[in-house]
Amino acid sequence: MKHTLADVVDIDLHKQPHRPHLAELQTLYRMEGEAGRRASTRQGLWVAVVVYLLFFIPDILLVPDVAFYTIVSRLFVGIGSLLTFEILFRLKAQTKWLDGTCAAALVFGYIGWLVPAMMTADTSSMSYYMIFGAIFMMGANLFFSLRFRLSVVASSIVLVTFFIALSFFSEHDPAYLIAFGTFYVSCFVFTSYVNWKLNRERYKVFLNAFEAKIQQNEASERGMALLRLSNTDPLTGLDNRRAIDQQLRDYWNDWQKLGKNFTAMLIDVDFFKKYNDCYGHQEGDRCLILVANALGEAIRNYHGSIGRYGGEEFIVLARLDTREQAAELAEVICRTVESMGLIHEQRRDGVSIVTVSVGAAFTRNHTGAKLEKIIHEADRALYAAKASGRNCSKLFDPNDPQSSDESENIAALLKIAVDQNLVSLVYQPITNVTTGEVDAVEALMRLTMLDGTSVPPSLFIPVAERTGAILDLGRWAIKTVCRELLVDNHVPLVSVNVSPIQLKTPGFATSVAAILGETGVAGSRLAFEITEGLEMEMHSGILRCISDLETLGIRIWLDDFGTGFAGLSWLRLIDFDTVKIDRSFLHDCATPKGRAMLQDIIGLVRNRGHKILIEGVETDEQLALMRRFRIDHVQGFHVGRPAPADMFRTPTDKPRLPLRNGVRN
Repeated sequence: MKHTLADVVDIDLHKQPHRPHLAELQTLYRMEGEAGRRASTRQGLWVAVVVYLLFFIPDILLVPDVAFYTIVSRLFVGIGSLLTFEILFRLKAQTKWLDGTCAAALVFGYIGWLVPAMMTADTSSMSYYMIFGAIFMMGANLFFSLRFRLSVVASSIVLVTFFIALSFFSEHDPAYLIAFGTFYVSCFVFTSYVNWKLNRERYKVFLNAFEAKIQQNEASERGMALLRLSNTDPLTGLDNRRAIDQQLRDYWNDWQKLGKNFTAMLIDVDFFKKYNDCYGHQEGDRCLILVANALGEAIRNYHGSIGRYGGEEFIVLARLDTREQAAELAEVICRTVESMGLIHEQRRDGVSIVTVSVGAAFTRNHTGAKLEKIIHEADRALYAAKASGRNCSKLFDPNDPQSSDESENIAALLKIAVDQNLVSLVYQPITNVTTGEVDAVEALMRLTMLDGTSVPPSLFIPVAERTGAILDLGRWAIKTVCRELLVDNHVPLVSVNVSPIQLKTPGFATSVAAILGETGVAGSRLAFEITEGLEMEMHSGILRCISDLETLGIRIWLDDFGTGFAGLSWLRLIDFDTVKIDRSFLHDCATPKGRAMLQDIIGLVRNRGHKILIEGVETDEQLALMRRFRIDHVQGFHVGRPAPADMFRTPTDKPRLPLRNGVRN
């Protein structure tokens, strides 16, 4: 079974980076930048040898009688050092051997020059010429990046050699001996201290860089964990709606540019609500996990993608060549879930096991082809599968009169819905968790056919968006909300779901302002709920429209956060008044990991400064949990079911949460 999102959070967000011990740090420090040190040491030795050889000029000027011997010594030591170093370098010897070669070159270079130079008859010149020996001491401590101990050893040998040589000038004035001796000792102490300080500073720089690297890696890992969080379903571990949406875009682009056909399938667990009500939410979650795993096995050979589309609905994407292959895969999915034999005794269709209905759509060339069209066609096929008795699959057929008529009938119905009073609004309370009062209501649209049959919003809203009827329905809904509840102050605030199509339409904010002016309602009494969907793109027109609505005082809410459509980028770009967390996260709180997941999401939203509304509260336990989490508002059947406007016009006190034993919950 795949890791759930809570597992990902536990593993990635909460783990601590490895902190090495002192010995490990010192080893890393020696290894850090070793290639650079080797190159710089090589370059430094070449420069030092060249300078060393050029000192033959002072040899000729100051000790001409032994200049031949000093020059030969210089050539021998210099060339020998370079040859030794180059051989070790090309043999890729350890850096410590290269450093040792440089230290030895300094010592032998000093001794190799000093011994023949001491044989000169011009002792006066030599007594002053010896001062240049301090260069070798400084070279060991400063000019090469030798480790402190090695540099001190090399410079100490130079210092001792100097004092031995100085004893040959005992006939000189004691002031000379004291001055030169003090100078050499001072050089030794000073350059050794500087070398120690430089090595210590290099180590500190390494530690700071290492700590910064750890923090950067930690931030990157947390960023990747958050990315997985935003792309993974918290229950099943499958891709969530956001991730599958991106994959759908990739599939669509490949079809448009490269002609790679694909199928999109919507899969719904049959009678899942009855399963949940009978066996409980934990068993319901277990059922969804088992179905998710079975679907993953079913599509393994087709190399497709699978995600949870919300609730008990899944989506499958697969690159296939023909419609027949799509129909075959849809049937394989149905039979795979059926073969699980998971008991479901509450069904009333003669079947006693868990099954699924599958609606599939296949890419086809037609006028006005859009990305969301294939999902709409899969949804229509799923509706047809359910209407055919469930536990079956249907492949959308544009030539099927039944499918075409259904869509066309709804489209035609929407054109007359407002004039014929076929569309209406019901309102679901939004309750303040702290006070227990109803602070707002959400307007929900309902549609009935001419014979009085109800049409599910999941069916007519996509048709309304596809045909553009959503624009007239949206204006009607806003105006109706104002007239039914806001003009006479029956409720403080009403939230209205706004389609992305409306936000994209030029002049939408102006039309809202006209409705507010006509009804005399303040914009602050309205909240618009927006949801990022397939047809929603974050471009300047939408952002400008949202800004204009905020100027009117209208509150902007983010709906269904966590399902995939509500991306983290929206929280960054828009200053939402309230964020509604999808009900699935609350229902997953039956497990500790599900509860941890909800707390992480609440923390993420709260840190952004938004108010939090959680929907789907259906039990006392869930309401009590919301109090413990200090949620601002809740919505759900436990605190209020959708009701007509008349229910909110009664002259009573503001509705509150139900009482238990005389104490307010």
